[in-house]
Parts: sequence; structure tokens; C-alpha cells
Amino acid sequence: MTDETELPGQVALLWGLRETVRRGRKPSLTVADIARAAVEVADAEGLAAVSMAKVAARLGNSTMALYRYVKSKDELLLLMSDEAMAERPDLPDGLDWRTALTLWTQGLLAGLRRHPWTAQIPISGPPVGPNNLWWFDRALRALGDTGLDEGDKVGVVMGLITFLHGRLRLGIELSAGYAENPEAFGGQYGRALTRVADAHRYPALNKVIAAGVFEGDVGYDEEADGAFGLGLYLDGVAAFIERRTVGPE
Repeated sequence: MTDETELPGQVALLWGLRETVRRGRKPSLTVADIARAAVEVADAEGLAAVSMAKVAARLGNSTMALYRYVKSKDELLLLMSDEAMAERPDLPDGLDWRTALTLWTQGLLAGLRRHPWTAQIPISGPPVGPNNLWWFDRALRALGDTGLDEGDKVGVVMGLITFLHGRLRLGIELSAGYAENPEAFGGQYGRALTRVADAHRYPALNKVIAAGVFEGDVGYDEEADGAFGLGLYLDGVAAFIERRTVGPE
């Protein structure tokens, strides 16, 4: 095992390899306990409600006891973002890469939607926690028989992660907006564009308006929009695989 001092602090924390500050009686908590309790608070009350004091109270400990394991609120958020991905569905082997990545995306989105507050946590770097790495590994495995080299596989997966987080964050906010004012996504929007979008200044947009795309109850279907976007991304991956492995004719 690599010596803890050689690891970045965040990696050591996420993998339970950072030595706990020892004061007083024998420690009764683990970093995993703290992460699970913080997720429970966020699930019940939202991310804004999470504090070291509230998590400590949920665990029946003092706030100072938590600081023996977690140094700051930022570290607590880091633990929570990895813990939110702890649910691991069955992703069978032997699937073609496209089916495997589709199931992977659906599984990860379903898990994150159970913890919608994850969309509010800043993403400051590549995946390093045990749960994040499990998902990263499974996506890379899905590309195992494509003929792509290892660097290309990483590029494809990181692009998919970028798409997924954008879909998650926009989907949560747009769904909330649609629930509050459905008309703003349909006829009201179309009528407003008709009045302000000058045909000379916005010619392409006016073709869309003239085609009636924004007429009536357009609505917002997060699942349909997401499936369409994922399909486009995977179509691009398919073309990339062909170009990399077959080459130009």
C-alpha cells in the first residue's frame, strides 16, 4: 500500500488513509459514518442545511469530535459527493459498448437524482474517491472491445461525464421552472420570441419560430431531452471509434 504521506490530502481522506487526530478517548466514529450522516441531512433538509454541528448531532457526537476526522466543510462536501454515488447497480458484462454506456448513464443519473443536492456541489477535479472511481472504471470497461487506446477511452468517458453533469444540473432547474410556470416553455415563449426576435438579426431562430416549434403546449420532458442528447453524443463516439480503428477509406 502506498504510504499516506505520498497521497494528496483529498485522496487520503476519501480512502480513509489519513491518520485521525487523536485526543482524549478512543475514536468512536469513522469517515464513512460522517459521510453517510451528512448525506442523510442533505437528503432530508437540503444542502444548505448541512453543517458540521448538525452532522455531529445526528451522530450523537460533539462538533469538535468531527474535526478529528474532517477538517472543514469543504472536506465534508467532498465526502458527500462520493458517498452519493455509493449505490452500484448491476452492470452486466458482455454488452456492446453503446448499450453498456447507456445503462451506465441511466444508472448514475438515477442515483444522483435521489440526491439532487449533488448538483450544487462544485466539481474541482477528476474522480478520485472509491465510489467515483468505481463508476469511472465501469465506463472504461464498456469501451474495452472498441479498439480505442487507453487515452481515447478516458477522453470518451470524461466527455460523457461532462454531458451527464450538465444534464443533471440543467434538468433539475428546468424541471422546477416548468413545474412553476409551464406556459413559459410553450406558447408564452413562442409569442415573446415572435415580438422580440427580429428576422434580420436572428434568421435561423425565425425559421424555427415559423415552423411552429414553440407553438402550443411544448412542455419540458427531461427524459426525452436527455435521451436525445445522449444519443447524439454516442453517435459521435461511434463515428470516433470508426475513424480511430478503421481509418479513412
